Amino acid sequence: MFERDESPESAILVHIDFNSDHEREDLAELELLVDSAGVMVRGLLTGTRASPQAKFFIGTGKVDELAALVQLHDVDVVIFNHSLSASQERNLERIIRCRVLNRTGLILDIFAQRARTHEGKLQVELAQLRHLSTRLVGGYEELGRQKGGIGLRGPGEMQLETDRRLLRERIKLIQKRLEKVSRQREQGRRSRKRAATPTVSLVGYTNAGKSTLFNRLTDAGVYAADQLFATLDPTLRKIELPDAGAVVLADTVGFIRHLPHDLIAAFKATLQETRDADLLLHVVDCFDEQMNENIDEVNSVLEQIDAQDVPVLMVFNKIDKFDDIPPRIELNDEGQPRAVWLSAQQDLGIEGLLDALNQLLAGVLVEHRLILPPSESKLRSRLYELNGVVNETFSEQGEFVVDIRLQQADWRRLLKQEDEPLQRFISD
Repeated sequence: MFERDESPESAILVHIDFNSDHEREDLAELELLVDSAGVMVRGLLTGTRASPQAKFFIGTGKVDELAALVQLHDVDVVIFNHSLSASQERNLERIIRCRVLNRTGLILDIFAQRARTHEGKLQVELAQLRHLSTRLVGGYEELGRQKGGIGLRGPGEMQLETDRRLLRERIKLIQKRLEKVSRQREQGRRSRKRAATPTVSLVGYTNAGKSTLFNRLTDAGVYAADQLFATLDPTLRKIELPDAGAVVLADTVGFIRHLPHDLIAAFKATLQETRDADLLLHVVDCFDEQMNENIDEVNSVLEQIDAQDVPVLMVFNKIDKFDDIPPRIELNDEGQPRAVWLSAQQDLGIEGLLDALNQLLAGVLVEHRLILPPSESKLRSRLYELNGVVNETFSEQGEFVVDIRLQQADWRRLLKQEDEPLQRFISD
């Protein structure tokens, strides 16, 4: 599924302007997507409509014009900057005699090229199969034919039904494997929580500079390029801050306008890192003319994955493209950092970001329930000195059952002061 022909495919692009904001797409973004996919553009067909046409999505006149362009340039594929139904794709292919790919299919193809890890490939294949399952209909005559031959005559199973069954079985198999990956990730998250290691997840619109910033902070050497979806597989690295101590930084896949729901569902295990993070770094390309729209789109995806309540620090990147914007930290009404202006590429403002992270994470509260034997009275007294005891009861065995709430920095100092691992008393 991930093997590709070495020679670049040629394509005709189709972009239609609609009156409805919900249907409207960005032509410049389509060109970036196509470039990221390694496709050679031979022509562009544009037009304006009030709404999509039911049969072909575009009008019959545009269909004839498209067919003429395909014949003139002898291209491999026609790429629509929109979501097409399965029937619209088939109707177009029947007329123009060329493969038709919609926006979702293009994004899935880019993801297939970018996937490197076993988990990433499974996630992409799951998204592709879910997308393909909506396209498996009896539009092609051979799919509707009943199997024949010795031992296969009779009512039997039609080829279309066989394909659907095989798809369902493969999807179930991939889901089981991804569930195993999800459990492994959950174990890692629980381990970091018990050690009070906060997680900071980088989110943002694709090509905002997340991976460049990630490399600048961690020296991780993650692939970063001026193209959409340069990062697909999640990467975790640890950094040290003066007061907050060790912090896990997570680089995640970039979001995009009208991100396919199949992708969001397939990357659930990866996006869980974002939902369970202590802080989100929302990286924004402040040089992009559609900066505000991109911010809204990222916030929309965060709502879809139930991460809208995670604290956010805005990071306005690429200030080096302006002459009058210096690196700086913006504070909110409570004196806490709310935004940082920097350039990851030129290493401007990185110290300010680290300072902002230190301020925000040093005050993170850690909550645990500890079961302390009577011999740990010294530790119990220390917890009271730190004003960290919320509630205390006694077990039937005479142990202290202590609910604590401490600041991140105090908890980490306590961990270092104890001769033996303090985690052995945690019973969360």
